[in-house]
Amino acid sequence: MLYRFLADVTVALHLGFVAFVVLGRLLVLWRRKLAFRHVPAVLWGVLSELGGWVCPLTPLEARFRRLGGMAGYEGGFVEHYLLPLLYPSGLTRQQQIWLGVLVGLINLGVYSLIAWRSVKVKEGSTDSERGR
Repeated sequence: MLYRFLADVTVALHLGFVAFVVLGRLLVLWRRKLAFRHVPAVLWGVLSELGGWVCPLTPLEARFRRLGGMAGYEGGFVEHYLLPLLYPSGLTRQQQIWLGVLVGLINLGVYSLIAWRSVKVKEGSTDSERGR
């Protein structure tokens, strides 16, 4: 019972991390200091997709399931939990690379916008100080 609970908590943490990687940029638009947590998460997410790495949470969850007498699964978290929702026929390596590139580009665009807005705000305050 405990191991099943730990496996379920691991899945929830993993899903939360994936959601943070994909949608965390929206939180950064609200609270810019979150960028110091979001950027490393995005880098990990993109690099793990491009490199085909397995997140350490995946084998941890599988271990908890085995210890709880449940069947584990083959592949990674994305393939087991998210792909049935996104790609019923399964994720190819090419699709996985494109997902990594897409997440990276979207985040690069949002962070470029944040940086541009920060520069504009600083330029605006400098101009208003000159007018005083």
